[in-house]
Amino acid sequence: MKCLYDRINVEKTRVSRLRKDVIKLERMHALMEALGNPQDDVRYVHVAGTKGKGSVCAMTASALEACGYTVGVYTSPHLVDLRERVQINGVMIPEEAFMKVFARCEDAGLAIEKKHGKPTFFEMMTAVALVWFAEQAVDVAIVETGLGGRLDATNVITPEVVAITGISRDHTQILGDSLESIAREKAGIFKQGVPALTIAQPDGVLEEMCRCAEEAECTLEIIGKDIDFSHRFEVTPGVGPHTCVCLSTERSAFEHVNVPLPGEHQALNCGLALAIVDRLREKGFETPETTVIEGLANTSLPGRMEIVSDEPKIVLDGAHNSDSLAALMKSIGIHTPYDSLVVVFGCCEDKDVDDLLKRIAMGADKIIFTRAKGSLRAVDPQELQQRFTEIAGKMTQVAETFPEALELAERAVSRGDLICVTGSFFLVGEAKKHLKAQERELVGA
Repeated sequence: MKCLYDRINVEKTRVSRLRKDVIKLERMHALMEALGNPQDDVRYVHVAGTKGKGSVCAMTASALEACGYTVGVYTSPHLVDLRERVQINGVMIPEEAFMKVFARCEDAGLAIEKKHGKPTFFEMMTAVALVWFAEQAVDVAIVETGLGGRLDATNVITPEVVAITGISRDHTQILGDSLESIAREKAGIFKQGVPALTIAQPDGVLEEMCRCAEEAECTLEIIGKDIDFSHRFEVTPGVGPHTCVCLSTERSAFEHVNVPLPGEHQALNCGLALAIVDRLREKGFETPETTVIEGLANTSLPGRMEIVSDEPKIVLDGAHNSDSLAALMKSIGIHTPYDSLVVVFGCCEDKDVDDLLKRIAMGADKIIFTRAKGSLRAVDPQELQQRFTEIAGKMTQVAETFPEALELAERAVSRGDLICVTGSFFLVGEAKKHLKAQERELVGA
């Protein structure tokens, strides 16, 4: 762990402190070559985008696992345990295996360091995942990009299918200020002859993606335009409020499928997952509709609309950009009835902070600003409060640590109220750790 965290970690480092040559693909290619190119021994699905990547990965993996496949999943960031990032059929890489694989990757990193520089935290974790999936001979691995796509460490793989989720402004200092420039970076994972899928996007984004697909010599299909897709929100006895989708192609007919994750925004993510499964069927995977639907129903995704306590009621969600926060506020209103909403909020400095605060102001009755422990990118909670005061006149408080923030929130709510922790996966991860520790103390007492 010390060896990993002593490396440059783009996830936790201020953008202003990053060297321009930190994010590049040459070093990752050299690292994989030193490891014997294990990435060439596995079939992949590659997922990029600004929002919804984790949801698409989780739903796709759950569907394929139900069909009898051994499925590797590589995602980021983690919430509690670093090994969450590398899983096979929902099981984290064992500690002993993690150490052995990391030692092998560390040796390879040392071998290339003189010529290419020291591999970063994310490059080493990506190498661990790709080596582990190859060693375990998984049938398919679902790989989520970390940042962007074109220069992302995961872009050393050649997938069976590529998917791009919703595009919005995020990491603009690295990916560019416009949606079009961000889309171009994300579409950098397109590869010759590999089918690419996406959802409805702003016109400029789709135009840029189409250009990238033409340059890469691959086909790009848009769900709802090139692929027959529809969705609707409904409330039914026994199920309650939920969204269902329909998607059909020459090979598949998914009719009235219940979206397993809460929120209307998950309909497009579910459609993208179904389209991925359909494209894999074209590649020889056996994915019967009924089995896929059964698998989808078992999807779980920690840190997304996750209810972790009933008294008081606490929901955790890692929404960290404007569109995701807007979707969260809407979803909470539909799926989790409450009298008053208290939001514990912290975010990173590379976000559109003022826009995030506006979204929070639209849904919260009271806000407590805090920051994730150990995150250099976290905005000072005093600054968040000051900037929020200029936007809205709602009641706010400041806590330097999450435990203090939770204590303030718990004192502010009564029966029927809801506490929502959001704004950063780092903050949500800390919340899960803290609440778990509290639970252990209660059991021990």
